[in-house]
Amino acid sequence: MTTIVDGTTGITFPSTISGVSATQQYSGRMLQVVETTISGTTTTISSNQTWTDITSFTASITPTSSSSKILVMVSAQWELSRSAAEVTGAFKILRGSTDIFIESANSQGFEAAVNGGRTYMDGRWNGTYLDSPATTSSTTYKLQGRLQNNGTLTVNSQGTQTGTVILMEIAA
Repeated sequence: MTTIVDGTTGITFPSTISGVSATQQYSGRMLQVVETTISGTTTTISSNQTWTDITSFTASITPTSSSSKILVMVSAQWELSRSAAEVTGAFKILRGSTDIFIESANSQGFEAAVNGGRTYMDGRWNGTYLDSPATTSSTTYKLQGRLQNNGTLTVNSQGTQTGTVILMEIAA
């Protein structure tokens, strides 16, 4: 890339990306941020093995370049309660209808098993994924959850907890 040094305007980096200023083009620069805060909304899942949209955990961004990366960060409060011997759950992040990040029920981020004498467990799930959507069209990201066994998975219990979906466009 050519760098232009001018005593009156300083240093500029010529842009080859339509609609992006010369100082925004270089790789690794954050171009835009979209944040959705979710409160007062509860999603309860009681269907075994069915991926279910988590209400309001969605956000859209329109990348300025098809080479941009989108850093997707989701944070949600969850509760598990059991009606069988053991219940586990899982979350996944989707771009449109495409799975981009699946948190296994047995992985460290959301390893929650309610069993034995316990009937209830809660915590906070944080998922982060660096996506390459390869588009300049509006792109929607959302969170889904499911149960692995019989019980109930509740996100943002009673609507008193808050969650977030943050999307950051990063120049490639």
